[in-house]
Amino acid sequence: MGIYLNPGNGRFQQAINSKIYVDKTELIGYTNSILQTEDKYICVSRPRRFGKSIAASMLVAYYSRGCDSREQFAGYKIARDENFEKHLNQYDVIFLNMQEFLSRSKDMTEMLERIKKIVMHDFRKEYPDIDYFDNTDLIQSMQDVYAETSRPFVVIVDEWDCIFREHRNNKEAQEQYLDFLRDFFKDRDYIYLAYMTGILPIKKYGTHSALNMFQEYSMLNARDLAEFVGFTESEVSALCEEYGMNMEDMKNWYDGYHFEEAGSIYSPRSVVSSLLSKKYDNYWNQTETFEALRVYIDMNFEGIRDDVLEMMAGERIPVNTSKFTNDMTTFETKDDVFTLLIHLGYLAYDFDHKCVYIPNNEIRNEFVNAVSVSEWGEVSRALRNSAQTLEGIWKNRPSQVLEGIEQAHFETSHIQYNDENALSYTISLALYAARNFYTVYRELPTGKGFVDMVYIPRKKFADKPALVIELKWDKSAKGAIDQIKDKQYCRSLEDYKGNLILVGINYDKATREHECMMEEWVME
Repeated sequence: MGIYLNPGNGRFQQAINSKIYVDKTELIGYTNSILQTEDKYICVSRPRRFGKSIAASMLVAYYSRGCDSREQFAGYKIARDENFEKHLNQYDVIFLNMQEFLSRSKDMTEMLERIKKIVMHDFRKEYPDIDYFDNTDLIQSMQDVYAETSRPFVVIVDEWDCIFREHRNNKEAQEQYLDFLRDFFKDRDYIYLAYMTGILPIKKYGTHSALNMFQEYSMLNARDLAEFVGFTESEVSALCEEYGMNMEDMKNWYDGYHFEEAGSIYSPRSVVSSLLSKKYDNYWNQTETFEALRVYIDMNFEGIRDDVLEMMAGERIPVNTSKFTNDMTTFETKDDVFTLLIHLGYLAYDFDHKCVYIPNNEIRNEFVNAVSVSEWGEVSRALRNSAQTLEGIWKNRPSQVLEGIEQAHFETSHIQYNDENALSYTISLALYAARNFYTVYRELPTGKGFVDMVYIPRKKFADKPALVIELKWDKSAKGAIDQIKDKQYCRSLEDYKGNLILVGINYDKATREHECMMEEWVME
């Protein structure tokens, strides 16, 4: 057993020894199906904390000749696959974590030389009797081993894109690295499977990709591997039942990524952290701070601010992902920024409608934190003060509510402040803190129309009153309250029993002032 050539199964054993391990071994069934085919090159990109390294270690444990993993996989789904025994521990596996090599090298030349030398060190120990043509040439030596042993290779590369993240401005080093990978992989018949993981898709090299032999499985289109991106809804539901957690709350906090092939996908690290701590909270910031997001949403591209505010209010925004060059520095439009945020996990992507949105409460909190410290004027202050605005509704303090609404009131080139729809964005921002306590509905259908905004307290906060908000433009707040009553909007909440606060808000276009009125109501 070597370190980089034919490593053992210890990393995967560590994963399955954890308190919570979700069986994703059926991924092996897919990789088995493409061994030694034109589709044998796979690049899987997804955000941090989405289980990329666990999947890589699982493939190492299954394919590597450096261990016997039969018992390790015996209790998992792949053991029932008809080809399980055929490929189990049958291949020379090369496993490279590029982050490890990068962190121990002063430049790209040293890094690539280190990779070659250290893997060749394992080769000479594993195959001391091979007549190597050039024992400093890794690629030639792989050919030599295959020629004499007929043992094909499986190559697994974790954190393949670290150079593009940590040395994002060093174009020369990036091209040198891509040339190395292309030479390493392209047209190598002795490689039966190449599996790379990273956050970014493969970097486009000029007008083409240097690694165009790879099939891309990303947050834009996960295709056949969608169910392995994160936890599926059925997997999370089973975990919630086992750990006595509320599935609705788990969904609000950590769901939101969606693929047609797999349905809802949840952030694995966040779900596990929530289950083990018995708390729904923001676990995203344990591995990355909101300042990373702030850098991108503060970029001076037309429309970024307006679109971010719309998404924070629950809207979806059209996006063109086709021009993104798969790095963290080349941005020409806001679409490039939003595409990067999809890959980083800050935005989710609707493939069918080609639009982006904020996936869940956890990520929405990251946007709130980022905007709150950004130089976005009154909007930033409104987000910081939204808890006081919500308290103003609870305690029937119209002046306090109006102050929050005025702070959130924004006029932009994209969101014209000239109708009730734009007013709803303002109210959503002014009451942003309400998302900590409520499930929010916009345009909720009733028997006699649509109520503009409804806030229903989650079970954990049943002591809070529900909020029914009607918006008016150039009319009156009292007229909004009367409409809620006259059209019996509260009947749409007949499953809800408890206190209600009816809220009427009007904007006078002539005076450019808001008016607010509140009235308590009881559902029996």
